[in-house]
Amino acid sequence: MGFSIVLVSLLLANWVIASEGSDISFDQNYKVTWGFDHVLSLNQGREIQLSMDISSGAGLASKLSYGSGFFHMSMKLPDKDSAGVVTTFYLTSHSNNHDELDFEFLGNREGKPYTLQTNVFANGRGNREQRMHLWFDPTANFHTYGILWNQHQIVFYVDNIPIRVFKNKRNIGVEYPSQPMQIEGSLWDGDSWATDGGQTKINWTYAPFQAHFQGFEIGGCAALDNSSIQQCYSPNYWWNTEKYWKLDSKQQREYENVRNKYINYDYCSDRHRYPIPPPECLDDQ
Repeated sequence: MGFSIVLVSLLLANWVIASEGSDISFDQNYKVTWGFDHVLSLNQGREIQLSMDISSGAGLASKLSYGSGFFHMSMKLPDKDSAGVVTTFYLTSHSNNHDELDFEFLGNREGKPYTLQTNVFANGRGNREQRMHLWFDPTANFHTYGILWNQHQIVFYVDNIPIRVFKNKRNIGVEYPSQPMQIEGSLWDGDSWATDGGQTKINWTYAPFQAHFQGFEIGGCAALDNSSIQQCYSPNYWWNTEKYWKLDSKQQREYENVRNKYINYDYCSDRHRYPIPPPECLDDQ
């Protein structure tokens, strides 16, 4: 038992480290989905630059869909005046009542911090926004953003530090993401809402805006459709083992530190919007 826990810990550590200097090229696991003339391949395909000007942004997606895993991307965000510019890394299903797990980076005027917004959609229902500032400048260097997804919890990570946990609470009627999802990333015009509620618009004189992506290996269980997703719950995948059913004590301390210092909006605490807290918010960690 002790050996297996150490082995799994090493695997997770190696996964995070690998994302910073992977030899896997973009084309092996990913494809460009839109804005084809706004995408540049760098470093023999180990880095992708998405650009946005007034004519278009750009997007990318994994070639396969997945039913569980630990998914991550190293990113460097647009610098200078990025108000209204949205850079994303997320998982999404392509169905009428879709599942989605979002990292959305909302730009700001030069000298003001980015906002990181996360969201969870399950069976078509979202509106679970949490927003925070980061403890570093995400435009200066690459940082790794990750999502652990198994049948017990979803954990959002920034540089291997947990910043959000969404537990499986189906037992009290809360929908939980259970559809195969693609990994996607994009750079797009969100100035109708992204900065100061849409009051601060994009300054197009700073275009083109550029976001950089690295780390194209994928640690996930491929699932073609809902009928094949059951195989992705197997304990043979390290991210499904009991160690990853909840945060360990060190992660819990890191998580609470982030929550106390950096979170500036949590839908669970918004009594104007939710006079009665949604059920998943009750007794949350």
